Amino acid sequence: MTSKLSSFICQNCGSETSQYFGRCLNCNSWNSIVEEIKSKRSKYQDIKNSKKSIEFNEISSKKISRFTSGFKEFDRVLGGGIVPGSVVLLGGEPGIGKSTIVLQSAGKISLKEKVLYVTAEESLEQVKIRWERLNQNCFDLKIFAETNLTQIIEEIKRVNPNFAIIDSIQAIHNHEMESSPGSVSQVRACSSELQNLAKENNIALLIIGHVTKDGALAGPKTLEHLVDVVINFEGDNISSHRLLRSIKNRFGSTFELGIFEMFEEGLREITNPSSIFTNKENISGVTTTITNEGSRPFAVDIQALVNKTFYSNPRRTTTGININRLHQILAVIEKHVGIKLSEFDCYVATGGGFEINDPSSDLGVAISILSSLKNIAPLASSSFIGELGLSGQVRKSNNLRTKIEEAARLGIKNIVVPKLDEEINNNFKNSINIKEISNIKEAVDYSLLNY
Repeated sequence: MTSKLSSFICQNCGSETSQYFGRCLNCNSWNSIVEEIKSKRSKYQDIKNSKKSIEFNEISSKKISRFTSGFKEFDRVLGGGIVPGSVVLLGGEPGIGKSTIVLQSAGKISLKEKVLYVTAEESLEQVKIRWERLNQNCFDLKIFAETNLTQIIEEIKRVNPNFAIIDSIQAIHNHEMESSPGSVSQVRACSSELQNLAKENNIALLIIGHVTKDGALAGPKTLEHLVDVVINFEGDNISSHRLLRSIKNRFGSTFELGIFEMFEEGLREITNPSSIFTNKENISGVTTTITNEGSRPFAVDIQALVNKTFYSNPRRTTTGININRLHQILAVIEKHVGIKLSEFDCYVATGGGFEINDPSSDLGVAISILSSLKNIAPLASSSFIGELGLSGQVRKSNNLRTKIEEAARLGIKNIVVPKLDEEINNNFKNSINIKEISNIKEAVDYSLLNY
């Protein structure tokens, strides 16, 4: 007979204590600690096969054979496709389209691989309604509606699919544990057993997870360490665009980005994202920069609005750009261009609200602010790339070659960049006019001709 152990676990951060506290000592949240009783012995604690260590040179270096998810954008984020035996965690806000993209992908994968879709939140009839709306084709796709972990594992073993989907991990419960579904201990235990099953049988497993009100993945932090890939599905209720962002990937680069658009019949991938974040009009207060997300460069418009303030403290508002970055850029303009911006409100936004973390967008932000202030349109058909240093110099950015290539592909005629290597400059002489500058004053004199 197995004995029971009692522990107190914070449902917010997953920290465990031996006694109850009103406030979690780790994350300081109130009334989040719940007593949970778990079995002292787990069936996975038994050693099934005796293994021995081997020399590193004895390991066979066979190439990983991936299979496609059915979406090129999804494959990009995964690092080139789905790896057999891998465990992928997909998170996102409620209603963002997690189940939609997974069901579409399951249909496409089933044309070549065996797929099992486990739905723990919906009935088979509800899944069928979504399937008919998506108007997808399938070949070897099985649907299983169940919340009991033991039965789910038995069904996965019986079907033995190449690709299995769990929708979602918070709705599944292990009957050997007395805690409720969705609790930290349940999520941890269920994920661990599913991960062991996937590794032992070389089954690619995709797990859908909920998020908290702060946008973080719900459940213990160990859940993210347990899986091989963590992907976040982002978007809002106003825009139809959805961003699939890689946060962790053992089989590819992190921070890769896939872009989709939501329609009534499902999600469609966008292969040319520059077209949705830019506008060809040449007006005051708007510039174009080339940013990088993972290995992908694309163009984004930066919009600025500068008005005389009526308050003692001028307003500073940003959308898609870090507010502290804006404060730093404004200070550089005041110091090295000689314009007192403390008397003006400043609003900066990116095209489509896309979040830019690349510091090479600094120059574009600075030119758009000065363009709006003077009501002068910047140089037509131009792009601005460069990080602003505190001393006013324009510093080199990463992946500058690929950014210039993207600007040339889009038909941009002029690009303002920091000093280049002679080799890069010679490669683009015939495709785009490159203006090299060393500080912000040179950039302003060239970009705003009537300044």
